[in-house]
Amino acid sequence: MDNKLLVSLSPHVHSGDSVEKNMYGVLIALLPAFVVSLIYFGLGALIVTLTSVAACLFFEWAIARFIMKRSGNSILDGSAAITGVLLAFNLPSNLPVWIIVIGALFAIGVGKMSFGGLGNNPFNPALAGRVFLLLSFPVQMTSWPKVGQLSSYIDAETAATPLSIMKGVIKGAPGYSLDQLPDSFNLFIGNNGGCIGEVSAAALLIGLVYMLMKKIITWHVPISILVTVFVFSGVMYLVNPQIYVSPVIQLISGGLLLGAIFMATDYVTSPMSHKGMLIYGVCIGLLTVIIRLFGAYPEGMSFAILIMNAFTPLINTYCKPKRFGEVAKKK
Repeated sequence: MDNKLLVSLSPHVHSGDSVEKNMYGVLIALLPAFVVSLIYFGLGALIVTLTSVAACLFFEWAIARFIMKRSGNSILDGSAAITGVLLAFNLPSNLPVWIIVIGALFAIGVGKMSFGGLGNNPFNPALAGRVFLLLSFPVQMTSWPKVGQLSSYIDAETAATPLSIMKGVIKGAPGYSLDQLPDSFNLFIGNNGGCIGEVSAAALLIGLVYMLMKKIITWHVPISILVTVFVFSGVMYLVNPQIYVSPVIQLISGGLLLGAIFMATDYVTSPMSHKGMLIYGVCIGLLTVIIRLFGAYPEGMSFAILIMNAFTPLINTYCKPKRFGEVAKKK
């Protein structure tokens, strides 16, 4: 009787996946965008990213060790590093270090650890940190350096981003014209202003392909977002092409691809079922376009994801997958 076989409750799943494996897989997928940020923003991109990652790792370790009294080292699972990278990718390359540290503290301390740590947070921590900084330091968070100033950091010359130009045209602000927008090729490769990790559609799509091939994520969330944005913005373009850009420009501008691929697909804050993922993605796409075209902010991706994060428990409640062995009821 000494060698008892204790069997836990189902389900019993055997696979080679683990939290660490998937987290580090996401970090690998983010490498192309990081390389492009170094090419176009140089020293500023490096300082912002290293500061954000180091601060997120430190705050997660310190909170777990001294406040939550946990003996394990949670910073090794890769989730804090991903939060740091994604937070950095949502920041301009000239943001002062002290503001980055405050954003990391909010992302980890409030957005993640205050709810119990990985697996318990209702909102994406990196986006929570980004929106907090946007509301707290709007001037610094909307001062965008021109690309190509590789050795500049705080004193970098600023310029309008594609999204700010689009918003200026929609609002009828003087001095703005759609002719000022970079062409599709420059938007695709990243030769335009914006947050350091969002500028290159090509690099982000490489990350998407990698994660789909490695089965780190499924296609449901990112594709449903992109298709919804394409269709909705395409309708608006057909209605008035004088003030609304083509749907292709909408897709490769701003943080749409970064959010759709790397933040809306967060395991913790997105729905569990495929049907729920599609509903979640469609709603994010609709909200993003609505905020971009009719809201006060040029970008709507961050707000759209956070809003739908709040609805994820409701989606999970009404989009439950069929239980194994369950017999369908006859009508």
